[in-house]
Formats: sequence, C-alpha cells, structure tokens
Amino acid sequence: MRVLLVEDEVPLAEMVRRGLTNEGHSVHVVHDGLAGLAAASTHQHDVVVLDIMLPGLSGYRVLERMRAASIWTPVLMLTAKDGEYDEADAFDLGADDYLVKPFSFVVLLARLRALLRRSGEARPAVLNVGTLRLDPARHRVHRGDTEITLTPREFGVLEHLMRHAGEVVTKTDILRAVWDAHYEGEVNVVEVYVGYLRRKIDTPFGTRSIDTVRGVGYRMTEPG
Repeated sequence: MRVLLVEDEVPLAEMVRRGLTNEGHSVHVVHDGLAGLAAASTHQHDVVVLDIMLPGLSGYRVLERMRAASIWTPVLMLTAKDGEYDEADAFDLGADDYLVKPFSFVVLLARLRALLRRSGEARPAVLNVGTLRLDPARHRVHRGDTEITLTPREFGVLEHLMRHAGEVVTKTDILRAVWDAHYEGEVNVVEVYVGYLRRKIDTPFGTRSIDTVRGVGYRMTEPG
C-alpha cells in the first residue's frame, strides 16, 4: 500500500509509519491539515489515514475539500474523538472508515486492507506472471510449486513490477511506490533490489522475467 498519514502527534505518526514500513508498505507522513490536503491532491496514494484535530486545517475540512475536488482515495479517520455525532459527521463528509485512539495497530492494518478491497480500483487477489505467483494478502511468492522467501522491500518491488507487467516502469516510479516517503538516498538503490530479485525468482529456475530497458527502467515479462 501507498499510505498518506496525516497526524500531528509526532510519536504516534512515527509508530504507525514504522509499523506500516515494516509490513512492506510505503508511507508519506505530514503533520498538518494544509500539507495533508496538498499531499492528497498531488501524490498518488492507495489510502489516507487522516486525524481530525489538525493544525492549519481540520481533518473534516481536508476530507470535505478532497471530495469536493473529486479525490476519491479511501479515507480512514483516526481520532481521539469518539462521540457518535463526530463519527456521523465524518461519514457524511465522505470518510470510508473511522478508528478511535488508542487503537490496535493490527486492527488499523486490517482496516486499511479492507479499504483497499472495497476501493474502486481492481486489485487482483493473486498476481500471476507466467509461473510466478504473488499473493499480497498472505505476503507469499511462488515460482511454480516452490515458495520463495523475500524481504519486505523485495516483495514491494516485485509486487509493483507485477502489477504493471508488460509496462516499462522507471526507477523513480518504483522508488515512490515502495520506499518510505522520507527516503533521500540514490535512486540506483532500485538496481540493487532488482538484482536481489533476479537471483531469487529467476536464476535458480533458469528464467528471465525482469528486463532492463536501458536509460528508462524495467519491464516484467512472462519468460518465453
């Protein structure tokens, strides 16, 4: 998942960011409503986790302006306010889910997965390219009947390539989709992880499924 987290409690935001990153997701964190609205408007995310009590612009107003601008990214409101009217207001403004602090990270993660399943974008339950099979929900990869163990980062790169199988994907595209929003290193780190993947998903099986498009990026293809 590519998650936009709009939360002004820095320790909480960092805890959620670390947890999601450890699960292999990409997280973009901002700490006020205006920055949240700008990020939601200009960056591509799969889901937004939005606090209500924010400096600059409240979560209610951020959500209201998103929907007014036809930004339909699923939104989970994350808040300390647990009144039924607060919850009703959030849903009336276009929220997709609502979670009250303090919360279980396991529950947050499950709700984010549920939002993705309900979103308008078609997301196959299992991705297949030739004999390579990737199950996002169970975080498992197989080449034929053989299971392949990947790190969360390797899994994220492979999932992005498989979701765009047949298309040329740039290193920058992969970096934005898979790496943490705070990453400031070299884009060539993507080359390193593509190398790791080739040694795990192709070399042992005598296949070649990740092509290098020189000067552009990579393309996932079906071997043969």
